[in-house]
Order: sequence, then C-alpha cells, then structure tokens
Amino acid sequence: MALTNEPTAPYHSAQDALRVLETVARHSTGVTDTELARRTRLRPERLTALLRMLRREGYVTELTDRAYVTGETLRRLASAHGREGAVREKLQQTLDRLRDSVGAAVYLSRYVDGEVSVAQYADGPATPAVNEWVDFRSCAHATAVGKSLLTQLDPGARRDHLSRHKMARLTSRTITSDKLLLSRLDSQPSTVPVLDLQEYAIGTVCAAVPITAGTTVGCLALSLPLEHAHRLKAAANTLNKSATPILLSLTI
Repeated sequence: MALTNEPTAPYHSAQDALRVLETVARHSTGVTDTELARRTRLRPERLTALLRMLRREGYVTELTDRAYVTGETLRRLASAHGREGAVREKLQQTLDRLRDSVGAAVYLSRYVDGEVSVAQYADGPATPAVNEWVDFRSCAHATAVGKSLLTQLDPGARRDHLSRHKMARLTSRTITSDKLLLSRLDSQPSTVPVLDLQEYAIGTVCAAVPITAGTTVGCLALSLPLEHAHRLKAAANTLNKSATPILLSLTI
C-alpha cells in the first residue's frame, strides 16, 4: 500500500512543532523563544502560535523570562512505560476539545489491514455521533471517513478495497459506480476536506481531513445533523487547522 497525496497543513505544522520540541528537549534548564527562533529558523509569528499550542497541550512549560522546558504530556508520551494508554488518553482529551470547539461529533479513523477503523471519537448530548446503521468497514464509498482514507491510498489499493466491498446504495445520494468514485477520489485535492452530504445516512452530513502519521493512513472527521449543514465548511476548516495536536500524539 502506498500513499498518494502530498502532506497537508497539519502535517507541516506537526513537523515544525517537532522541531521546537526537539530543541526544547536539548535544553534541560530552559531555552528562550529568541533562541528557539534562531535554532528552528521559524518565523516569529509562526513560533508564537506553535508555542501557544504546545503550552495548551502540555508539551512544553513556560518558565520565567519566556524560557521553555519539556512538559508533562511530552514526558508521558515519550515514556516506554504506559505509553499506549497515555497516547489514547491524550487523543481523547484532544478529541473532546475539538468536539466542543467545532460543535460537532468528531472521529479519529485509520486504515488498518485493508479496512476502515474508527479508532476513537468524541460526542455528547448536543453533538450526537452518527448512528452506525451499516458497518463503516463495508461502506467506505459512502462516508467522508472512508473516502478520505481511500484518497490516501495508491490506485491499486483503492481498487483492491472496492473489489472486497460491494458499493451498496444506502441513500439516493450514494455513489455506486466504482468508475465515478475512483474519478472523484483522483481529483480530490489533499488540502480540501472530503464531504459526505447524506450519502451514508439521510439527515446527516460529514467532513473528513487526512492525518497521516508515518505509514499509517488516518483521518479526522466530524458529523452534523442536516439542519446544521450550513456550518459544515467552517467546521471542517476549523478541524483541519486543529489537527496538529492529534498528529503530534500519534508521532511522538
């Protein structure tokens, strides 16, 4: 299986954040933002935004005189002992925060062993999750999650997936032609959210953005009831801009 798309904005932000964290980690007594700017060669406004995010997520701690040291989150995620649980807990905290900021249920999904998998999600009374009335694994053609994951595969892997899963018509909007679906996947820009406009379920709209960490294909998605469809584009853009902490948790 190969990846096809260029890295998206969250990927570049995560790479920049990792450069900052690596520099901070090399200075156990603290490193100033001025020194960080010099060593990472990041623009001041870019560095300021990254440091704000890293402080909020607990990756760095600010001392006096604008000096920074590694934070508790980084120490926990970098530890071999209990790392898996720490990563899952941190991801859930971030998903919960995203749910509240975008006002929608959010999902972290991956493509594992040739199948779509929803690894974690965050919903609530005001932001209900999609009712999985048909197994997500069998309907990648009809969901934003599935289509986002498929866009990140090479053409051969896409065709292999579709050969193993019948493209059933779930609503009147569902694409059931593999030729049409593959054409749309080919033309999908990597920086533009993939949409599901009542293709999986009547009354629900969804959007997904890719978050690939290493060789693991993944995506971050949200769902809204149809009456909030006017918020979908703005919510998806917010989701895309807020995906960096998820990528960091998966990468460190």
